[in-house]
Amino acid sequence: MKNPVETFDPKQTTTLDTPARTIAQTAADSDAGTGGNRIGFVSLGCPKNLVDSERILTQLRIDGYEVTNTYDDADLVIVNTCGFIDAAVEESLDAIREALEENGKVLVTGCLGAKENQIREVHPDVLEITGPHSYEAVLSHVHKYVPKPAHNPFTSLIPQTGVKLTPKHYAYLKISEGCDNRCTFCIIPSLRGDLDSREIGSVLDEAKRLVESGVQEILVVSQDTSAYGKDKAGRTGFWNGMPVKQNITELAKQLGHMGAWIRLHYVYPYPWVDELIPLMAQGLILPYLDLPLQHASPRILKLMKRPGRVDRQLDAIRKWREICPDLVIRSTFIVGFPGETEEDFQMLLDFLKEARLDRVGCFKYSEVEGAAANDLGETLISEAVKEERYARFMELQADISAERLARLVGRELDILIDDVDEEGAIGRSYADAPEIDGMVFINGETELEPGNVVRALITHSDEHDLWAELVDMPDETEAE
Repeated sequence: MKNPVETFDPKQTTTLDTPARTIAQTAADSDAGTGGNRIGFVSLGCPKNLVDSERILTQLRIDGYEVTNTYDDADLVIVNTCGFIDAAVEESLDAIREALEENGKVLVTGCLGAKENQIREVHPDVLEITGPHSYEAVLSHVHKYVPKPAHNPFTSLIPQTGVKLTPKHYAYLKISEGCDNRCTFCIIPSLRGDLDSREIGSVLDEAKRLVESGVQEILVVSQDTSAYGKDKAGRTGFWNGMPVKQNITELAKQLGHMGAWIRLHYVYPYPWVDELIPLMAQGLILPYLDLPLQHASPRILKLMKRPGRVDRQLDAIRKWREICPDLVIRSTFIVGFPGETEEDFQMLLDFLKEARLDRVGCFKYSEVEGAAANDLGETLISEAVKEERYARFMELQADISAERLARLVGRELDILIDDVDEEGAIGRSYADAPEIDGMVFINGETELEPGNVVRALITHSDEHDLWAELVDMPDETEAE
């Protein structure tokens, strides 16, 4: 059974499992007899980094390169790194070391690439290093060390959606880069810069292509999703010849008319998030809000440079649930932040008891090189105290998670099937994002296929997952 909240330990990072599986499958499906011009690719980090990997891989395929998941077969290896927290830096440096030992020709890109000296100090033999979203530079370096192959573009067509590292039925849609907030525990602005929103027409064009290719669920991601369009200074965008306001509410409305599940991630708690809740109540977008709150003590939130009016947040949650009773709220919190007292921590527990959040991730504070939190002058919390507070947090949230899931028993829900094995089908409801939330098990239904959307009766729940019985079979064409 999965834990209802995520723990954090030195070996855990935000890296997803799906990209590695997809790259392996892509390599297996390619022509094993082709020699030369093969690029190994390692994608680390969160969904936002996954989208960067997809863009690089798409261009590599357009240029005629093949992608392989083994070092032996590769003429060059690209490691797309994460540098958000120290554990992610360690994971990235380990991946670079392994690539150098097994292959020898390695390019490094991604968030950690912004700290070239740190990489060179450990791995001086890396060929080239680039920072995040340096797509053109990465391709230029690939061309330098592995010349572009001669190929016929008509015999190696790339899907209009580009190369994807997710299953065919869901995809991540990144709507902006960077962040204007300066949270003291975070170094994202120093790695990826200030907010830089994509033009709304470009975002909607990509979403349309995804849906037309069979994607059933679009997961909207960025460093700060609810800030989308703030940097456009009110400028109107255009899509299909029509003017469209460039803000998250209008973007969500437009996406909601495309016929896919729309799930919003990384929604900073700005006041205008209120505008999204009616769209969820209307069924335009999923009633799911990924709202990183980080803490509940006003003093700690001030040290973090996060919004500090917890009473307003509780009022907002109550109002949102009145408007949209099915709303599922996911959040993340940090325990053991420098200066956190027992009183501060108790405020966090009290908030959990009152807010009754559905999905919660808990992370023990980890120092990040370059983060302002390192220089606050506050007392550092011992690992023993962090662990003890984490355990109390997790115990409380386990009960809340079980309570929130139990209310779904007896209801019929649409379930998006992710996998089928010998025991039955495994899917997700609107309440579950892939790889970070729970699953819905439909035992005995082995004839379903990934991408099917089925109607199922929820029969059982625990602290993390649901079990269901099939009510309606999908249309035969649904997963095609």
